[in-house]
Amino acid sequence: MYLEFDKMPAHSRIWVYQADRKFSTQELDWISTRLKAFCEQWNTHGTLMPTSFTIKFGQVIILGVDESQLGASGCSIDSSVRTLREIQEHLHVNILDQGKVGYLQSEEQLAVSPFLGLKSKVTEGILKADSIVLNPVVQRKSDLEENWLIAAKDSWLKKFFMN
Repeated sequence: MYLEFDKMPAHSRIWVYQADRKFSTQELDWISTRLKAFCEQWNTHGTLMPTSFTIKFGQVIILGVDESQLGASGCSIDSSVRTLREIQEHLHVNILDQGKVGYLQSEEQLAVSPFLGLKSKVTEGILKADSIVLNPVVQRKSDLEENWLIAAKDSWLKKFFMN
């Protein structure tokens, strides 16, 4: 059953998916309609779960499930990935590839770079130690407030800033 994302409890489990580009207004409308319909029927072993989604920076999809009554099963997680794959294919955008890093260029502007090109971003001074990056290991809705947006030097990227 779908709930507004801000109504989901802080302990809700989340999955974060970064698109390699910003969505257009029409694409955001289509994605929201598709994800709301998915959340309305998202279930585990036939039991509906309180679920939601939000889209940040116009290109980061966050799915959430309140697992306090019943945890998400492997099959239910697979169904969410199938829905994201459908969105990815329909919009010709890379969502499911985890080999990318998101970092803020400004307060509202997110850049997403393939991991393989990251060292050159550091060398060119585009990505700095104090640049804000998206922490890919967040697991709970509360993490979005507490440790989702962190300095690159405080993330797994710190190896690029050792000197």
